Amino acid sequence: MNPWIIALAGTAAIALVNWYFFLAPKAVANAQTTAGGTQEVNIDVEGGYTPSQVRVKSGAPVRLVFHRKEKSPCSEELVISELGIRRFLKPFEKTIIEFTPTQPGSLPFTCGMNMLRGNIQVEG
Repeated sequence: MNPWIIALAGTAAIALVNWYFFLAPKAVANAQTTAGGTQEVNIDVEGGYTPSQVRVKSGAPVRLVFHRKEKSPCSEELVISELGIRRFLKPFEKTIIEFTPTQPGSLPFTCGMNMLRGNIQVEG
């Protein structure tokens, strides 16, 4: 096989991976407020987080429902380091994370390997 074709294919693969992890558009969801006043967002976990960007308001309880739809080892752990949360996500089950943000800002969340990423934007 021609070495130029191999080099070109390798470069294209690297560019695609970088685009996927760093430049691809992210799904954004605003939390829905339940009758009890809790802000709730459902997040699917399958090769990433969908939605990966979540907007909530400070001062009200938040419930994130992570639904892991795969067995990939990368997605088995969820970390929200700013809140001290590290939770195992069982395959094909839902895991609920609850907290109350006290101030506006950004709360990133990742998988245990720091490859899958999302963000909770807390607004005042």
